[in-house]
Amino acid sequence: MSNQPKKKGLSKAFVWFHATSVNGGAMAIAATIASYFTLYVQEEIGITAAQLSVILFICTLWDAINDPMMGVICDTMNPRWGRYRTWFTFTPIFLLVDMFLLFSNPGFIQGSATTKCIYVCVTYMFYGMIVTAYTMPQMAILPAMTLDDQERNDVVAKGAGVCALMFTIASTFSTQLVQIFGNYRNLMCTYAVFAIISFWGLYKTSEERYVTPKAAGEGGLKQLVYVFRHKEIWPVMLVWCLASISYGFMFTSSVYYAQYILAGQRVDFATMDEATIGATIGGTISTYMGFISMGALFSMMVLMPIFLKKFKTGYKSLIVSQILTVVCYLVLYFTGRMNFMYCCVLSFIATLVGAMVNALVNVLVNDTIDFIILKEGKQLNGVISSVKGFAQKCGTTVVSSGMLAILAICGFDAQSGPFGQSETAVMGTNMVRFLIPAIVSAVILVIMIFYPLKKYFPEIAEMKAKMAAEHAANEGNAQ
Repeated sequence: MSNQPKKKGLSKAFVWFHATSVNGGAMAIAATIASYFTLYVQEEIGITAAQLSVILFICTLWDAINDPMMGVICDTMNPRWGRYRTWFTFTPIFLLVDMFLLFSNPGFIQGSATTKCIYVCVTYMFYGMIVTAYTMPQMAILPAMTLDDQERNDVVAKGAGVCALMFTIASTFSTQLVQIFGNYRNLMCTYAVFAIISFWGLYKTSEERYVTPKAAGEGGLKQLVYVFRHKEIWPVMLVWCLASISYGFMFTSSVYYAQYILAGQRVDFATMDEATIGATIGGTISTYMGFISMGALFSMMVLMPIFLKKFKTGYKSLIVSQILTVVCYLVLYFTGRMNFMYCCVLSFIATLVGAMVNALVNVLVNDTIDFIILKEGKQLNGVISSVKGFAQKCGTTVVSSGMLAILAICGFDAQSGPFGQSETAVMGTNMVRFLIPAIVSAVILVIMIFYPLKKYFPEIAEMKAKMAAEHAANEGNAQ
């Protein structure tokens, strides 16, 4: 009988808490803020749109900058409770406190526009820093828990499913939930309590099995050099950025397309009165966005796990999904305006195969972590996770400014309504909805076909086998 220790797989509890930590209560908070925060601040606090735009620019800029800083801190420190696990103990508590402050309207800020702006800027900036502080370690803990790619893929897929579900619930039903809980502050604090439970559960069920010890003098910003000096990492960073652009354009442009193209085609001024026209526009937007939302939900919860199981690796799953996405978008670009229901159904299919890109790229984080261990012999899970976060936030910035810039160049004017847009504006709206995402997906496809890390997979597999054997031997000696 062999005395070899049995391989320890991931527990169901760990998988559950990993999926529901960042992607559970914390994601419900993120979705609510993304959908309703700007309106809340203007209505409840009294900050103007112009003031808020400056605040968001400052906070977004700092949020992108502090991602690599957090990664360095995460990989440099060696607290007694774990390099990554420690952050799960206190960051969700900070989240609860900040939700209470962010969605409060304290008396001391009344009457002063400057005080209001400073209060919102500080509390919103603090929120971004908290998100970074728990997101980076949450991504970093998975490759420290298991070396098995199939286990990693399974955890990523389950997290993506929970993320899609929570985002759909929070963004769709926030108005009704606010009525039930009394106000936004109570609702957001409730979400934060659920986040605390999930993160504490993740702390309890996780262990850092595969973390290399730190040598003297390894800390500091020099850890970024270990990542950036490898030319193989740059295309992966570009994919992280492009995935964020693809996903962002998918949702941001959909409302414009529904309101300024599809709605205009369904209105008949000769037979419809003003009330019917308004109902037709509203119904068009809600119906089309319903198809998009359901496509994203099924993409994350159903199709992505199937892709990962069928194609085994994240880069192969990305290749197949992007081929299908490019085909669907190009067909829609040329034929989407022919028939409303045809456009809805094909848009659902395009979203079904395309929305998973923003989650599939998380698998590339694990590949990159393994590659750096192979090449540098260093554990930089936090740094690499933070670089991925920085790249995706750069993509988000491109979406928020780039789409509006393209529409402006094409002569789009929101004041003209759905029926007053020029032909070039209509073409521009069609372009940002389908052609630009098709081009982005095509670039991702090319990069993944020539995926620079795949040639190292045999070496990485051999390295991980040695790491697993050493870990098993150490556990056997400990027993």
